[in-house]
Amino acid sequence: MTHVRRNILLLAVCQAVMMTGGSLLITSAAVVGAMLTEDRSLATLPLALQFLASMLTTIPASFAMRRWGRRAGFMLGVVIGAGGGVVAALAIIAGDFWLFCLGTALVGVFNGFGIYFRFAAVDAAPPHYKEKAISYVMAGGVVAAFAGPNLANLAQDLIPAATFAGSYAALVGLYGIALMALWFVDIPRAPAVVAGRHGRPLWQIARQPVFVVAMLGAMLGYGIMSLVMTATPLAMEVCGMPFADSAFVIQWHVFAMFAPSFFTGTLIRRIGVVRVMLLGVFCYIATVVINLSGETVTHFWIALFLLGLGWNFLFVGGTDLLTETYREEEKAKAQALNDFMVFTTVSVSSLSAGALQFHYGWQAVNWGVTPLITVILVALLVLMWRRRGGHESAMN
Repeated sequence: MTHVRRNILLLAVCQAVMMTGGSLLITSAAVVGAMLTEDRSLATLPLALQFLASMLTTIPASFAMRRWGRRAGFMLGVVIGAGGGVVAALAIIAGDFWLFCLGTALVGVFNGFGIYFRFAAVDAAPPHYKEKAISYVMAGGVVAAFAGPNLANLAQDLIPAATFAGSYAALVGLYGIALMALWFVDIPRAPAVVAGRHGRPLWQIARQPVFVVAMLGAMLGYGIMSLVMTATPLAMEVCGMPFADSAFVIQWHVFAMFAPSFFTGTLIRRIGVVRVMLLGVFCYIATVVINLSGETVTHFWIALFLLGLGWNFLFVGGTDLLTETYREEEKAKAQALNDFMVFTTVSVSSLSAGALQFHYGWQAVNWGVTPLITVILVALLVLMWRRRGGHESAMN
């Protein structure tokens, strides 16, 4: 188990690096975008392109890692992400908005590879440890709650007359840490006899009720979180609150997204993955209720903390549930479909959050996610009923 724990620790470091870079972009990309373009409606485009690039990368990344191995694929992603940091820094120095968009998109390509860190943990762990492996790797994101915003702030003036160029240049050093960690990761390759098989058709895998519920939980859970999180700073600005309050709320939201990962795996083992995902749904319901009941800093803070907690239960739970639905030779296409759908939903949510908040307001944002929460709730209850009646099993 020492070897397994070392791999999981190294993957958690990589997860921390990836999420810190993402947190840095969430904190600063819109501000930089507004600095570099006269059309302020395009200010959020660099951040949206990061998510779009991640979405477009998920499928080729999964198959590339099937062919070359997890470590080689991750290292390729890190190098591309580091290139994105260089391009973004140079774009800020040159005052080139579209070059900055290219830089953030390249960072998104790395994230499209890095989203598989949690599945790599499953590959590196014995079956009885997979829940904890996923959970511990996701816990690496706790670092991002504090490191990303602080790195953006502390490094923003490192390069004179180019505010935030230093922040993006710092990404290169940050990604260097991930590259070193990956050098020591040892993730077993699929046996040749397995690698040569194709398994069941993707449609047959995807039609399994367990697969559908797992994907809905991760996809809609991530989409709801992204929509509410992205709209929150805009809503707080409308309420006349300073940026410091928004940063405080988002920081604790990100902390709540990843801190529970230290115990989510154990919780899944004790009460079951479906019940843990139901806890996530209840956190989302509480988020909506609190957001609709008031618009003080305290309301935003508690609601966003619960939103992060709910995301963790749904995303970690959905990942664990998904691993029940495919065989070794099928994992590349199953994981690719799942993460493509997740990031497609996140991209749409991120792009629509601003427009929804601007045109219809904070109340509409929260009422708007209610049907999506209901879909996840109904799907989980149906799966629970099927399993109690003995109608459902893995890879049915």
